[in-house]
Amino acid sequence: MTKLLLSAVIAVGVILTSSFGFNKIPDNQTVKYNTEYVIVLVIDGPRFTETFGDSTYKYIPHLGNELKKEGVLLTNFRNNGPTYTISGHSAIVTGRYQHISNAGKQFPKYPSMFQYYLKEKAVPKSDAWVISSKGKLEVLGNTTYKKWSNVFKPCTYCGLNGNGADYTGDQETFDKVKDVLSAEKPPHLMLINLLAADSYAHSKEWERYLRSIQQCDDYAFQLWNFIQSNEKLKDKTALIITNDHGRHLDGHKDGYISHGDNCEGCRHISLLAIGPDFKQNVESKDCAEQLDISKTISEILHFSMPTGKGRVLTELFK
Repeated sequence: MTKLLLSAVIAVGVILTSSFGFNKIPDNQTVKYNTEYVIVLVIDGPRFTETFGDSTYKYIPHLGNELKKEGVLLTNFRNNGPTYTISGHSAIVTGRYQHISNAGKQFPKYPSMFQYYLKEKAVPKSDAWVISSKGKLEVLGNTTYKKWSNVFKPCTYCGLNGNGADYTGDQETFDKVKDVLSAEKPPHLMLINLLAADSYAHSKEWERYLRSIQQCDDYAFQLWNFIQSNEKLKDKTALIITNDHGRHLDGHKDGYISHGDNCEGCRHISLLAIGPDFKQNVESKDCAEQLDISKTISEILHFSMPTGKGRVLTELFK
């Protein structure tokens, strides 16, 4: 009777694990991955309705067709914290939701994945980069956390002169990305921000907002092709494409122009993960969120994120 009961319990556990699609990575077991480099591309502030929420992929033809076939698309991906630029990016790199000034005058409260990576791997700061069109995102390279402030900071290029004071066009940012990745020793960890979609939406320029989404789609496609043409990066690089926040839906008093509350339009974003250890041509509706990104990257590159929350996105892996 006891053996029958044990068998039934095991069977139920197997069914539940399969149903939810999560493959638990055993504790205290190091999994060897083919991925050596990880790049996070953040397309700043498009709505889900103009990206993967449109089944025709009118404004993201590369992401919705060629690139989607290369990896795993999470369509139920969320920003469950403050839906502003710096808070959204900070959630991605620290694994914690935080209320942070959106003016670029305040560092995140917790260390980032860049700092944990640089310390644990004992590598030069040039092995981790933040490259952003928005100068204020230079704050992602530091923290106010005790014993981590001003140490193990990544290299940054944020704004026209890389000094945090200026903004620059996405083309200049993309040129810098290619320059850094072309180095003799490309960085193993990088975050990229492209600002145009968010900027034109705030400027109430609907057509330019849409064209900017199309341009970001093209940059994503160019980036993946660049990776595949680089012998150091090819078949060794994971590209994670996501957003920091969405925007208000039609019917809100500001519509697409603004963001910043807990409405569905602001919270609902997406994530597309492509790389040698990820499944291909898979679309998942599993609920996931920004906190899971740094946790997943720490799993792939084998470093710890003790202050990070979230979970490893096991549904991405083969």
